[in-house]
Amino acid sequence: MNFADLKKTWLQNYASVPQSLEKVKEIKTAATAFNANIDAVIKISGKKLAELIKLQEISLDELIHIKRNALEEPSDVVKGIFKCFKSGIAEEWLTEDIEIYNWMVKNIHYDRLQMGGQGGIVANVLSVTGVQKVYVHTNSIPKLQAEQFLKEDNLYSFDETGAEKPAHQIDRKDDVPLIHWIIEFDKGDEVEIEEQKFVCPKSNRFIATYDPLNLNLVKDTFFVEDLSKHAKEFIVLSGFHALTEKSNGLSLLKEALPIVETWKKTSSNGVLHLEIASTQDKKVRKEIVEKFARISDSVGVNERETIDVLEVIEEETLAKTCESDTHAVNLFKGLLKIKKYIGCPRIQLHMFGLYITLQDKNFKISPLANLRGMALAATVAAGKAGTGSINEKKNLLWAHGKEVSDVGLNELTDLAKFIGDENLLSTGISSYDGFDVIAIPTILVEKPITLVGMGDTISSTSLIGTR
Repeated sequence: MNFADLKKTWLQNYASVPQSLEKVKEIKTAATAFNANIDAVIKISGKKLAELIKLQEISLDELIHIKRNALEEPSDVVKGIFKCFKSGIAEEWLTEDIEIYNWMVKNIHYDRLQMGGQGGIVANVLSVTGVQKVYVHTNSIPKLQAEQFLKEDNLYSFDETGAEKPAHQIDRKDDVPLIHWIIEFDKGDEVEIEEQKFVCPKSNRFIATYDPLNLNLVKDTFFVEDLSKHAKEFIVLSGFHALTEKSNGLSLLKEALPIVETWKKTSSNGVLHLEIASTQDKKVRKEIVEKFARISDSVGVNERETIDVLEVIEEETLAKTCESDTHAVNLFKGLLKIKKYIGCPRIQLHMFGLYITLQDKNFKISPLANLRGMALAATVAAGKAGTGSINEKKNLLWAHGKEVSDVGLNELTDLAKFIGDENLLSTGISSYDGFDVIAIPTILVEKPITLVGMGDTISSTSLIGTR
């Protein structure tokens, strides 16, 4: 079957998306934890990047041979931007140094403020797609933070007295706003350093984080108690990626584990999903994989996070292979290794042009339901990229009816050959090594307005779209 015919087939496979979105309204409860913050978003040009490099007097050699992936001085902010710009990748680097925060305030600025943190972003997504009642964890919710939540009365958090209220109406006046910088760049833009030009191969972003509360996993006791007592149909877990061994991260994870175990027991009929996120500290990353991934029903990763997990489960060779050749077959091999190592019933990869879900044969969500959820996620994600926001319901189906990408079909073709099942190309469903495989080519937007929170949007919508 040629690509023209395959695109017609996938239009049919995507035809159920409006019905899948409508069925989300049947979901009574969902919750997200732990991290919500404010994102200060700025689009940076190659020209502006060159100015920052000159301002910090950074040599090309220093930019090529970066020695750390943390923000210990202002020049590290610039190095991180350059690294991601040059390779078209997304990374998040952290700091607890107020002086670096002040430098970013003075030199980076921002174009707009929006919801940040996986927990906050997912909460808005679940709210706008129609879940009846969404609970979001907030360790800081002054007015500025509350303004980033959608003005929807199905999205709840807790005020300083423990009263349950629509999140957008809360103003805990003693709380301090938590602001992260999301520094975006465009495919095809270029930066010239010491007479050498570097062209950005893919639109992406670099995140520079100063956030003492989430860095210390400060928890809201009212939210913790609610999830411990009242079952939820879906719980989306994230926010551990900002922890570091140096800042007591391993102890904080140890303290959080029994809390999450209690939530899982209370919501035993639901789905507990862990979004791995870009975790720079290897010891923290390994602990997340060993403890939290193992007790989750579902895990979500992107290309980078797949490689990161492989690095801490003693699959360094495969990690290097995936890094040097980041395509579907290699990443699928990585998913298999991770799946078998952690034993989690379901793992989903969202990569450029293709989503892949690998799950146990007896998992509570069927392969066909997964396919429907992934098609909804691909449509909503393309709508977010194409319109810049899915805060309005009308944007959710903006991409419905658009064809899947050649990139995705190429990746799916290679995966089908590896699996040995040509039907995967047209049905998106197969089996391999005793597991169900669900793979779907996605709708790509050539010049996305934003990519912030895309992975979180994909993972959460894939789950609720299975209803």
